[in-house]
Amino acid sequence: MAAGVGLLVIFLAWFAGPGLFGITNENQGTTVKAEVVEPAPCTGGGATEKVKFEFGGKPMEGSLNGCGHGQGEHLEVVVPDGASGDAVSVHATDATVGASDARRPLGLALLVFSCFAGGMYVFLVLRGPRVPVTA
Repeated sequence: MAAGVGLLVIFLAWFAGPGLFGITNENQGTTVKAEVVEPAPCTGGGATEKVKFEFGGKPMEGSLNGCGHGQGEHLEVVVPDGASGDAVSVHATDATVGASDARRPLGLALLVFSCFAGGMYVFLVLRGPRVPVTA
């Protein structure tokens, strides 16, 4: 019974897709070319740079969560869908949050091992203590 439940859990996890382990392959916006207007040094945390770009046919400015770029440097950023106004927060295309293709197989392997360990625990509990045979 425990082995069947473990296999069912693994089967459901496999078909739940990458979202089960927090992996999303969806593009969360539009990639555009931007120019750094106000660079920020990489001394300390939370550095943001000001960039300008064209989005929807209009020139816009946004804040890039990053540092170390030079003034006038061109880079590609991802603008969130439906962005408007002056306080647009963008991120670099090569710095997507949580992009690791190794997480899904690793998470599934850990799930398999935990199901196996749980099944073995149930087996040992149901078998009971072994009484040594004295001759």
